[in-house]
Amino acid sequence: MNRRIGLVAVALVAGAILTASGMFSQTTIQPTRKVIKLAGGPVSAPFSDGILSGNTLYLAGRIGVDPKTGKVPEKIEDEIKFLLDGEKEVLAQAGMTMDDLVYVQVACTDLSLFQKFNPIYASYFTTKDYPAREFIGAGSLLIGGHFELQAIAVKR
Repeated sequence: MNRRIGLVAVALVAGAILTASGMFSQTTIQPTRKVIKLAGGPVSAPFSDGILSGNTLYLAGRIGVDPKTGKVPEKIEDEIKFLLDGEKEVLAQAGMTMDDLVYVQVACTDLSLFQKFNPIYASYFTTKDYPAREFIGAGSLLIGGHFELQAIAVKR
């Protein structure tokens, strides 16, 4: 009996020490959160370009707009480059690169543009370990865009 009481006492003391040290605390540490809003974007739009939570960045949907004109260019290749340049800029503000992307979703109004999109997209990565990607058909997109891209990145 005495040995059993001794073991219970040791367990209670160990539990008290662990609780006091915070190991079994009910409190959880919240990751840091940073809002990323690129200059020149629509000020009145109710969204951010990205939210960095801990080491994970959530990138909002983006259209390939010429930053000088605020319009979608006529040339598809230019639209794709503006789209990906915008993604790179959001990633850079979070201290990341395209290689930190883990998931990409591309909505496209014309799936025949898939072959034009791929080589330009691939050129933005320094590794061939591309993120998981979805390329889906969409109806019309805002301001006449052909592509809208949203993504998730995790800092390596």
